[in-house]
Parts: sequence; structure tokens; C-alpha cells
Amino acid sequence: MRIIGKGFSAGKKLFSMLNVPYPSKCTYRQHEIKLLHAASQAANNSMLESAKSIAECSNECGVSVDGTWQKRGYSSLNECVSTISVDSGKILDIEVLSQYCRVCTKTEKTSGFSKKCVVSHFCKNHKGSASNMETVGVYRIFERSEANRSLRYTSYYGDGDSKAFNNVKDIYGYDSVVKYECIGHVQKRVGSRLRKLKKSTKGLGGKGKLTDKFIDTLQNYFGIAIRSNVSNLSNMQTAVIAAFFHCCSTDKKPMHGQCLSGSDTWCKYKSPSKKENCINIEQLAYQMLY
Repeated sequence: MRIIGKGFSAGKKLFSMLNVPYPSKCTYRQHEIKLLHAASQAANNSMLESAKSIAECSNECGVSVDGTWQKRGYSSLNECVSTISVDSGKILDIEVLSQYCRVCTKTEKTSGFSKKCVVSHFCKNHKGSASNMETVGVYRIFERSEANRSLRYTSYYGDGDSKAFNNVKDIYGYDSVVKYECIGHVQKRVGSRLRKLKKSTKGLGGKGKLTDKFIDTLQNYFGIAIRSNVSNLSNMQTAVIAAFFHCCSTDKKPMHGQCLSGSDTWCKYKSPSKKENCINIEQLAYQMLY
């Protein structure tokens, strides 16, 4: 049931509909714990094997870092932070954080609850806001990387949130970790900022103005401009400006002066086939006049 995100109540309903006796809640919980231990062990072995294969080549590697919450927003009580190798695409380490403990909460409400259970259980491991969970989780993973994985995560691939990176950039020494921005996140932020601007500025949206379709087109071209010029900043800036004018261009007022020419261009107006068609049409029109 846990595989599909359901628990004891959903399983009870399913067994009832099938007219099959269902296990007690205590028995169900015991099986859950066994499954948890088996899954945790398998996951840990897999991460150790992935780290070992990378460490055989080099003890320094790049990782993609991100966190996921139980629910959206900053009201979640749980989060899982993961580091994924950019070379193999396999998970190297995870950190699960929680600021809620059901056992402790139940103990506070029930005076006769066993104190032995309170001592032996896994309690909440985070105090603070939900937005700070990712920062704490990333730091814990980087802190134990040399001891547990025999690796140094010297290249940090993440989203635009710099709080987590600022916490670990000097963890192996001064400026020992370098951050690389995810192009997909940059592209996404362009669309988000433009939608926010349209919403806050009166008269900016509407037909012939800053529509959602135009924003999608602009952010796609923005992503193409960055990916095509990763190692050349000046060309990247030129391509971004050219993409903006290209998207704003119309048939009556073409603005393709900064678009690239040649067979590899993404601009149909300046593609060789477009020029040849224009020349043929002009020649035909000229012949008809004389």
C-alpha cells in the first residue's frame, strides 16, 4: 500500500471490498517496519556502490543537489534532500529531515504511555522553519561525504537558491566547492518573473501584449540562447538580446538584425531557405513587371 502512497485505512477498505480478512493495525505496523528496514538497507547499499564506483576514478566529483517536501509551500513538516552524481546519474546520499514526531506528541497527550518507547524511537531531527530544511540537509550530506563516501563534492549543481550553497562552499577549505547554475531553473525563473510582472503591472497583459503564450516562447528562446553559448559570455548576452527582439518581431516590423545567420540559425527569417525563397519571389515579380 505504501508504494501507491496509501496506509492502513486504505488497505482496510480494499480488503473489505474484496471480502478478505484484513490484518490488525499492530500487525500492519510491524510489516511496515520490516519493509522500512529492508528498503533502507537496499537503498544504502546502492548508494555506497555508486559512491565506490566514482571514488575508484577520482575522489572529487560533481553532484546535483535538491530537496523535496511532503507538500508544497513552506508549511511541510518533512523533507528529503538528495545528492545525485552528474557523471553516473545515481543517488550518492540522502538526508531525511522532520520537525514532527508522532511518538513524542502522543506521549505528551497520554500520561500512561511507555517511556521506553520514547527513548528507543527515531525522533524529529530538525528545529526551525521548513524553508531552512534544505540548507541543513545539504550541509549534513557534504559534512559526512569524506567519512561515509570517500568523496568530495567539489562541483555543486543546484537551483537559484544560494542559501544551501553558501553553507557548504568552504566545507573542504576556502572556496573548495564551485557552484554551477541549472539552465532549466534559470529558464523557468524568466517565465516566473515575467508572469509576476504582468500580474503586478496594470495594462501589461492582454492581446498583443505580454500574454502567457508570448512568455512561454520568450523563455524557450532564452534557454536556447544560454545552452548554445555556455562557454562564451559575450555571445550569450548577444544571443539573449537577439532572442528578445526576435520574439517581439512582426511581419510589418521585423527585428532580426541581431539574429544569427547560416544553416544553424534558429531564426527562420535569416535562414538560407528563407533568403532563397525571397530572392525567387523578387525575381518572379521583376519578370512580371517587364
